[in-house]
Amino acid sequence: MRLHTSPASPFGRKVAVVLHETGLWPRVERRDASLSPIAPDTAVCAANPLGKIPCLELDDGSALYDSRVICEYLDGLHAGPKLFPAEAPARFEALRLQALADGILDAAVGVRYETFLRPEPLRWPDWIAAQKLKVTRALDRLEQECEGFAGRIDIGTLAIACALGYLDFRFADDRWRDGRPRLAGWEAKIAQRPSLAATRPS
Repeated sequence: MRLHTSPASPFGRKVAVVLHETGLWPRVERRDASLSPIAPDTAVCAANPLGKIPCLELDDGSALYDSRVICEYLDGLHAGPKLFPAEAPARFEALRLQALADGILDAAVGVRYETFLRPEPLRWPDWIAAQKLKVTRALDRLEQECEGFAGRIDIGTLAIACALGYLDFRFADDRWRDGRPRLAGWEAKIAQRPSLAATRPS
């Protein structure tokens, strides 16, 4: 298998974390793609017509995308504890948290593109503020919920950890920990997990 990804991609990091958690890391060739919404990568586009990473090429020549599909596929390839619970309500709680994490990342990556790629005269401050407000609301909800995350390792909690790591990586000045001591404490503990420590963006 070959994974098209980037060390800076938080969605790619989520897949990398699952590869470490499942012991599948050695079985996957990783290719760092260089792309942006206005500068596609031809190898990625050949596998994924959307031109987005992560994208996993399988041994039979087919490809899987996006990160949610890839992570669940990988979780089916190992014999250890599953990251995607099989039964409700645990399954839907994990999927809900993953959706919340991905929503944080969609908003944060959008702000990154708007402020880094778009020429300054064309930037839309109200849109940027609205995306940041989505992140703020999600973080405030997580502050209320995170005491229930203790001891839980599933796709939901791992995705939340990756989202918080991306905020540290790209938006450190926003100081997401301020006013959220429970979430900050939980993140400090889960960030020490080997899969997350090994994939921390830099």
